[in-house]
Amino acid sequence: MNNFLQKMRGNGQSPPGVSFAEVCWSWIGSFLGIAAVALLHYKLLDQHGLMLLLGSFGASAVLIYGAVRSPLAQPRNLLGGHILSAIIGVTAFQWLGSYPWLAAAVAVSTAIALMHLTKTLHPPGGATALIAVIGGESVHNLGYLYVVMPAALGACVMLAIALIVNNIPKTRKYPEFWL
Repeated sequence: MNNFLQKMRGNGQSPPGVSFAEVCWSWIGSFLGIAAVALLHYKLLDQHGLMLLLGSFGASAVLIYGAVRSPLAQPRNLLGGHILSAIIGVTAFQWLGSYPWLAAAVAVSTAIALMHLTKTLHPPGGATALIAVIGGESVHNLGYLYVVMPAALGACVMLAIALIVNNIPKTRKYPEFWL
């Protein structure tokens, strides 16, 4: 038990702070990425619900605009994580929707396992899977269209913005890898 508790003490150092310029580029990228997805939804689909703007995209924005070098922020992870997790989430709801607690647990844990197996681990993907289960009637009515829109389309729009914004400053390079 003592060894177990010792592990929780941590022995690493806090990461260093980032420059003001880095903060500004992260802000600009995340503003443009989220605004583009929201505007696309507003203009093309629905001016009220903004369903295309998944909550998990906020977490993706942190990674792809704020932690651009992280393996979890790379295009393969962003796209694969959201798309695979959306498929898993919709399937879990369709099979187990009468037991939402079970569908939620199956969706998230299976999405994590599949992302590990496909080397597409993207933490916001877990939320994308969960939203497919708990998102309510408007999400459930989409069925597997949820995979295409909002998950894939939103992730693609955010990726396009990341490819542009993250390569403007000389101090940034994105992506680190594609496959």
